[in-house]
Amino acid sequence: MKKSSIAQVQQLSQLYTYTSLQMHEAIAAKAGMSGTDQKYLGFFITKGTLTAGELATLTGLTTGAVTGLIDRFEKKKLVKRQFDKDDRRKVLIVPDTLSIKALLEPLYKTFSNESVQLIASFSEREQKTLITYFEKVIKLMTDTRKQVSTNQKTRITKSKEI
Repeated sequence: MKKSSIAQVQQLSQLYTYTSLQMHEAIAAKAGMSGTDQKYLGFFITKGTLTAGELATLTGLTTGAVTGLIDRFEKKKLVKRQFDKDDRRKVLIVPDTLSIKALLEPLYKTFSNESVQLIASFSEREQKTLITYFEKVIKLMTDTRKQVSTNQKTRITKSKEI
């Protein structure tokens, strides 16, 4: 691939990210929440019931920030806290999937339908290329996040030692 093509892909990838953030912020505002909260709500759709600790691990938020997040979702009746039947010390965050979908699906309907049509317009080979790109870039971003998180913890620990 030529340097100019690589640069163009990088620029478009960055533009895609910015545009995605703007779209999600607009949709979230329409749903009465922040873009970040709306994206974190998605973890409940994909993962189901979680503990606060699991949500903290998924989001990278502190447990205190997760408590505030859960409080906001609970106030909107999108999740509820429930004691674990086997270990009452453990609190489960149970999503009301129907309420979450009722809130968000109408806001995403057009985008979702048009995205499906767009993907279907690509040949099978082009779709496989897209799949490969996204799988690899997701791994790269995950690895980078882990590396940065590890480096931050190391710096924090070292600064506390001084």
